[in-house]
Amino acid sequence: MLRTVAGAVFGTLRRGLIPRPAVAAVQRSYSGAHESDDQFDARWEAYFNRPDLDGWALRKGINDIQGVDLIPEPKIVIACLKACRRANDHSLAVRFLEALKAKCGGRVQEIYPWLLSEIRPTLNELGIATPEDLGYDKPELAVRSVYDMHGPDHK
Repeated sequence: MLRTVAGAVFGTLRRGLIPRPAVAAVQRSYSGAHESDDQFDARWEAYFNRPDLDGWALRKGINDIQGVDLIPEPKIVIACLKACRRANDHSLAVRFLEALKAKCGGRVQEIYPWLLSEIRPTLNELGIATPEDLGYDKPELAVRSVYDMHGPDHK
């Protein structure tokens, strides 16, 4: 009986003397400050124009910008291509162009030629070839059709 009474008294004292954190409902708000288009462009342009940008940070920036649901403006693409040139990584520049073409999705015939026309002077200045110039837009191991191998006049 003493055990029952002592347990009840001790339980009451423990609940009353030991402070417990109050449980509060926390509502997460994802509606923080929104970045305007100009601020977004300026942020990424400044990122790729950093003189201390190494290969790892360059790849991280390209990966991050590819994760955003938009096709970057030509000025961001130009800054990225110049960063690839500073890092002496031609293959990364070509892969970035390939990824941009893939991001165009179903409107690749409209958006990608426009983008290339906007960045063409920079590509020529830096000596960067497009995937189409290198033949990467065609399958490497594609075999011609058997019917086309000997020409139309073959009997």
